[in-house]
Amino acid sequence: MGKTEYNIKDIISVRERIKGLQTGSRYEHTLGVAYTAACMAFIFGEDPLKAELTGLLHDCAKCYSDSELIQMCTDAGIALSEAQLDSPAVIHAIYGRFLAERDFGICDEDILNSIEYHTTGRPCMSRLEKIIFAADYIEPLRDKAADLPIARQLAFSDLDKCVFEILDSTVRYLRNTGRHIVPETISAHNYYAEITARV
Repeated sequence: MGKTEYNIKDIISVRERIKGLQTGSRYEHTLGVAYTAACMAFIFGEDPLKAELTGLLHDCAKCYSDSELIQMCTDAGIALSEAQLDSPAVIHAIYGRFLAERDFGICDEDILNSIEYHTTGRPCMSRLEKIIFAADYIEPLRDKAADLPIARQLAFSDLDKCVFEILDSTVRYLRNTGRHIVPETISAHNYYAEITARV
């Protein structure tokens, strides 16, 4: 694609390509994230087409197994940390950034970062990064997290508080289930805890 401004033809093209890569349920989730991100973009002054495109691409590597993703990262020269290998659910986002650039021609760093950090979060995310991070959690087909009503309300009123609510819920869930938490998520949690406490 090799550009930083997008139109409806770009959206349709990417949507069709992603549909061919994903299962039915995964594709429906992807559409939910894309549409939710576009709606949030209107609220927070982000380009809705850029947000929708990023939502379509956020899980572009989710069609591969953990072992396949690890091998493909190795083949592509993408170094994975021990923490990432201990939490393989985050690797699709790392490889997804690579795929978005290589296979879809995305050169916009904001989109690439939004794909890479949509699972873990990170401190000081851009507005688009926060939108994609939140949209992935609150899209209409999501129904398991107990705090969804709160997160959904905040997603259209206070983006930083929404991000913190999601991170806080995620950290508590991972700790309660004895799962590994990558450093990016801990750092993001602490960062957004601090900045939302000031308000």
